Amino acid sequence: MNWLRPYTYFSIIILVLPVALLVYEGFGPMYDSTGVSMGVLRSIELSFAGSATAGLLNVALFTPLAYYVSRRRNELLATLSDIPASIPHPIVGISLLLLDSPLTPIGRALLSVGINFFDTYLGFVSALTIISAPIYVTALRSYFDSMDRSAENFAVSLGAPPQRVFTDVVVPSSYGGIVNALLTSISRALSEFGSVAIVAYYVLQQPFYGVESASVKIYELYGYSGPRVAVTASALMIGFSLILLLASRLIKRYAFRPVFVLGGPS
Repeated sequence: MNWLRPYTYFSIIILVLPVALLVYEGFGPMYDSTGVSMGVLRSIELSFAGSATAGLLNVALFTPLAYYVSRRRNELLATLSDIPASIPHPIVGISLLLLDSPLTPIGRALLSVGINFFDTYLGFVSALTIISAPIYVTALRSYFDSMDRSAENFAVSLGAPPQRVFTDVVVPSSYGGIVNALLTSISRALSEFGSVAIVAYYVLQQPFYGVESASVKIYELYGYSGPRVAVTASALMIGFSLILLLASRLIKRYAFRPVFVLGGPS
């Protein structure tokens, strides 16, 4: 008897059952309209806005890193880029506050030019960026590892420098992989709690003045309003998150991979 199939289904049930039960209860027997209030919707809006901003920053800041690590096989850089994912996330929040603290020279310099992380949208996005960057780098590095390198090798044979190979050949050929890694990092940022609870429990800036992230809001609802409200709000957040997850899977499966060489498409 082939035991692999039933074992696989059993494993999936372990992963899916708690979430499926929560969604059923949240929109069914335990539904509470407070869990879909404007305050909850604003928290979800803040989470998606901050996560999308963090995802775009990941693309701008860490795409070259993912490519460099992939091609150079630099395990030291790979290990360093994984550090934020390997430590308790409240530590990331504390480190950001320390970085921007008047107790440190760097913090005093940042504050002198108006850069403040505490309870600001900037601090919120900074925490999400640092937490989700390792996911982005790992996903995109795997994509670069699997790429056909014939176009790169051809460009190198023509004497193109590494930076031009990257910008003119690799990036145009990697839109599908970049978007998939972007959506994966956004999904990770949406689930963050520990670091943002330290850095920006509330965002005290417009247009999100007094709004907390969805994870913090649900934690508050569970503590102050009871499990019924928290379950309903959680089910709502899961619904939005599943849309993003489905988009990521569809892009990963169907995104085209055009290959470019110097001077235009091949």
